[in-house]
Amino acid sequence: MPWLPDDFVHPVRADLPTGQHLRPIRAADTAIDHPAVMGSRERLWGIYGAAWGWPPATMTEDQDREDLARHEREIEAHESFNYALLDEDETELLGCVYVDPPEKAGDADAEVSWWVVDRLVGTDVEAALDAFVPRWLAAEWPLRAPRHVGRDLSWAEWTALPDRD
Repeated sequence: MPWLPDDFVHPVRADLPTGQHLRPIRAADTAIDHPAVMGSRERLWGIYGAAWGWPPATMTEDQDREDLARHEREIEAHESFNYALLDEDETELLGCVYVDPPEKAGDADAEVSWWVVDRLVGTDVEAALDAFVPRWLAAEWPLRAPRHVGRDLSWAEWTALPDRD
């Protein structure tokens, strides 16, 4: 059974009140994604490392491009979604939002997480993204019970949940 309705059209842009926007990530974003991820790698590993094994300490631009190409294919197939948080001119990647089908047991119909680059932690941009994502999901996505991993429950709590059958 698909996790999203067949007629769902995913958002192609979502504007934050702080001037940044979200759009689906592409392999062509490697030149701005790689420095953002690797520049915040230690903190991101602390968030995603145990669950996803990401980002690896030695991720090359080619490996990142392959990963982004996979995300691009998954978005097109509506298998999962990775949205880049970008400045207006799309010259800098500032973070990401992931909307995935649920992997863990429970009544969640999606698992959602997001991050910003280190220099934006604790800023108005991070606060705006934190407030925006749940509202955006409620308004634009056909989800009734998204699980906000790292927000509603910790990554350790999520990892401890049994896998979905």
